[in-house]
Amino acid sequence: MRTRVCWLLVLCAAAFAADSSRLEAIFAPLADAKSPGLAVWIRKGDQTLFERGYGVRDLRTKAPIDAGTDFRLASCTKQFTAMAVMLLVHDGKLRYDEPVTEIFPEFPSYGRAITIRHLLTHTSGLPDYEDLMDGGPWTAERQIRDDEVLTLLERQKQAKFAPGTSWSYSNSGYVLLGLIVGKTSGVPFGEFLRRRIFAPLGMEHTLVYVKGRNTVPNRAFGHNKGAEGFVEADQSSTSATQGDGGIYSNLEDLAKWDQALRKYTLLGEAEMRPALTPVRLTDGSQPRWPPTPGDDNLNPGQPVNYGFGWFVDLFAGRQRMWHWGSTRGFSTAIERFPSEKLTIVVLCNRTDLEAPKLALEAADLLR
Repeated sequence: MRTRVCWLLVLCAAAFAADSSRLEAIFAPLADAKSPGLAVWIRKGDQTLFERGYGVRDLRTKAPIDAGTDFRLASCTKQFTAMAVMLLVHDGKLRYDEPVTEIFPEFPSYGRAITIRHLLTHTSGLPDYEDLMDGGPWTAERQIRDDEVLTLLERQKQAKFAPGTSWSYSNSGYVLLGLIVGKTSGVPFGEFLRRRIFAPLGMEHTLVYVKGRNTVPNRAFGHNKGAEGFVEADQSSTSATQGDGGIYSNLEDLAKWDQALRKYTLLGEAEMRPALTPVRLTDGSQPRWPPTPGDDNLNPGQPVNYGFGWFVDLFAGRQRMWHWGSTRGFSTAIERFPSEKLTIVVLCNRTDLEAPKLALEAADLLR
């Protein structure tokens, strides 16, 4: 029996080594010691299969990227915002069917029909705040704040569509959710996440970045690649909003987040189920991406499955929950295949690398 166990261990170790070698072949050629790069973490089963950093955090210090390097998560923030809302529902301080106007009484009448659930599932019909910023004072130095997003939304007379009747990816909805978390809990959004998610899970270097109020540890700066090489391109006029994309984190902390999701550490399986159940429209039909192409429209006109802060669908016949993020200088992806106990995290601090494409290439390899 001992001999058989030993052989099984040898075979498993050989398989892991083979997978690691093939993964290295995907990622290693993408960056060198003088270029911005990426960080990759993959868990298969109950073990970390692969954890690597490639390239540098910034071109000034040329500090190497490693598992402790903090990247801006961009829209991968939304899964944490959704969890914060779910924790407040658990506490009895929010309801999924609660209208926006109960929380913000000054919100115009069109908000009476928009519920917390609509915001979580991108079925609210709120216009994207970036489309409302024309003519405003906002620049990379004078960034739009969450309260200013709320003001822009309050100036609108109506939503793009009746809540629940269509689907449109909405950063506005998640900015609003961040504000709702702050107002309902009585502490700033970032502090609520620290107290209820980051600290309990030991995510010591994960934070909601607020310029002038806190500092990102081991920070990676974003970059664009031009004809003459890489240029730091880290901030834009929308980089200060929080609930839709303001978190910085690293591989070490995201491994703890993944473990918490696997073990139902923060919320039980029954309470997590709504987050992983694809939304249906009011008439019971499956929603679709808007027909008109746009920056946040990944699959114009195609069916879409979204829960709370997660896309939930099939990839090559494999059930997955996932989210991607893209902002100035950064590309991120978190791909989870729960039935396979497979998680892939790719964080890039340069926009010529596509984190989602790289994550799915790794997923294909690990079938």
